Amino acid sequence: MADEELNNRIPPQNEDAEKALLGAILSNNRALENVSEFLLPEHFANPVHGEIYKACKTYIEQGRIADPITLKPIFANEEALKNVGGADYLMKLAAASMTIINAKDYGQQILDRYIRRRLIDVGTNMVNEAYTIKVDEEAQTQITSAEEELYKIANESETTGGPKQVNAALHESLSILEKTMENPTGLSGITTGLTDLDKLLGGLHNSDLIVLAGRPGMGKSALATTIAFNAARFFEEENKKKGAEKKSVALFSLEMSAEQLATRILSAKAKVSGEAIRTGKVTNDQFDDLAAGVALLSKLPLYIDETPGINVTAIRNRARRLKRDKGSGLGLIVIDYLQLISSNGRSENRVQELSAMTRSLKIMAKELNVPVLVLSQLSRSVEQRDNKKPMLSDLRESGSIEQDADIVMFVYREIYYMKQAGDPARHQNETPDKYALRLQEWKQKMLEVENQAKVIVAKNRHGSTRDIDLFFADKYGSFTDLQKTQTP
Repeated sequence: MADEELNNRIPPQNEDAEKALLGAILSNNRALENVSEFLLPEHFANPVHGEIYKACKTYIEQGRIADPITLKPIFANEEALKNVGGADYLMKLAAASMTIINAKDYGQQILDRYIRRRLIDVGTNMVNEAYTIKVDEEAQTQITSAEEELYKIANESETTGGPKQVNAALHESLSILEKTMENPTGLSGITTGLTDLDKLLGGLHNSDLIVLAGRPGMGKSALATTIAFNAARFFEEENKKKGAEKKSVALFSLEMSAEQLATRILSAKAKVSGEAIRTGKVTNDQFDDLAAGVALLSKLPLYIDETPGINVTAIRNRARRLKRDKGSGLGLIVIDYLQLISSNGRSENRVQELSAMTRSLKIMAKELNVPVLVLSQLSRSVEQRDNKKPMLSDLRESGSIEQDADIVMFVYREIYYMKQAGDPARHQNETPDKYALRLQEWKQKMLEVENQAKVIVAKNRHGSTRDIDLFFADKYGSFTDLQKTQTP
């Protein structure tokens, strides 16, 4: 199509729908109830119609009657209204009104044309911005900006929602309960793959912000990777069901590369140490196990984003993109970890920045209706106590994590601190036999806790809190259910 033809095209609009809706409102003010929640004055293509709609809305919301007679004084000196026939135009609109039943349909037609005009504006701006090369702005920044605008338009096109009568909410709750009862796992949320943790939490629930915190070396990333893998495996099976909504896991790794994470997952699945994989020192049997693991993992709906220094806005945009993709969908977001997320540069106070981030992540979880699992480092204050088990008060210097999170969990491994402390020293005046006995007891304790880990559920908005015992295979970097007979 020629450029001249494109430039001469009239932007999408529906003049008849605008007139019909205004006529219905002027004749019966109750018609406004069907459109007021989603239709705004700026949605009208004809500015005069937008002004009339705005006046009607103002009068009706004030409890006054909006009709050609009451509105006549407002438009008496309006030049724009004079151009279409003056106050008589209001009478013509009312006289030609359609039934109130069609009001919502007219409103949706008006909104649809407005959305199309907005898309044209965004597309035009995208073209113009792409032609304008700025030294301080990369093309990727323009993509992010365009995605934000498109998502805003998508939200503007939403004509449902709003307050729900408690009866409707109760029916939704009952429906979830029925699905849970039919589910063999008995879970209402997404499985973590860890039996006791699932029993306590009921799985990971949509719109929840789950914080997994701990000191370095505790295995936060390993646990998050384990949960991401188990959830992806769960989605793979669910996606096969007829009519199922496709879902996937998005793992944002700000610390490790995609290759490192994939190796960790492969190591855990094939039961081959990461060190053996990195050095190539694997047996033929182990290589076969690794090949089988690769075949399994390649089918999983698991997506890894290894962009360093990414900010919350970019995470949200990329998650939205995955959510929109019907081939992959989105069921869980995992972020490793909070303190590595770039700030927006608006605050010099790091605590305030972290607070803004957790609020944004909670909003994202609710907006996308998926669980968001974010990892967080704990301050050194934990190390200063005799009892090294973390608690909620250890989050106080990390912004409003405790306040924003629906669930807060800590990873704790006693063996980490026992190794740091080293062999117990011999006490003064302690006999060699007594010291030998105490040393033996210490070694026995080391063996007992070598592969033990705890997930301390310190906050659970949906239920009780307690410690969950897990088995941690250090050389594979994986967490599983604790069984007394288990060996590394």
